[in-house]
Amino acid sequence: MELIQLGGRELTPYVDTLARLRITVFREYPYLYDGDLAYEAGYLQTYMRSAGAIAVLALDKGQPVGMSTGVPMADEELAFRQPFLERGIDTAQLFYCGESVLLPAYRGHGVYRRFFEARESHARAQGFKQIGFCGVLRAANDPRRPPDYQPLDPVWRHFGYRPEPGLLATFPWREIGATGESEHSMQFWLKALE
Repeated sequence: MELIQLGGRELTPYVDTLARLRITVFREYPYLYDGDLAYEAGYLQTYMRSAGAIAVLALDKGQPVGMSTGVPMADEELAFRQPFLERGIDTAQLFYCGESVLLPAYRGHGVYRRFFEARESHARAQGFKQIGFCGVLRAANDPRRPPDYQPLDPVWRHFGYRPEPGLLATFPWREIGATGESEHSMQFWLKALE
């Protein structure tokens, strides 16, 4: 498997494939996201417009099987910046990691770790002091939780990230089987870059 790093407009030929990849992976628990291609293509525009953005693609025989994105928080949509602004946190010093999605057959081979390493290296090279991401919050007794589900919290902690108490955001999306969107609480995790 090959990992390549792209920025800005270099993502253009991959937009449809990456949109489908996000929809496929985020259908799984805990997101249960019932996405659509038009929204996903719009979402990816943030990364295409930013000169400081990165996309790390995992390719198998030239086909994307995973992706990980990051962007200077100052270039992210206001909805992502707002919780930081409300707490007086300087978003100019923060690099935001969008997502790391990988098809199930490719998990457990160190690709996820390589995604984080690539984004952190990219952020350090641009002089960022802090890096972070957010993950959906679900109740421990959520009846939709698969019996074999393993939360990624221990992995994120192993990589040096910590949930920032009280630093939450709410984002709407339609869940599988729902007729409309509902609000979902997201927890921000942060790490200092040295």
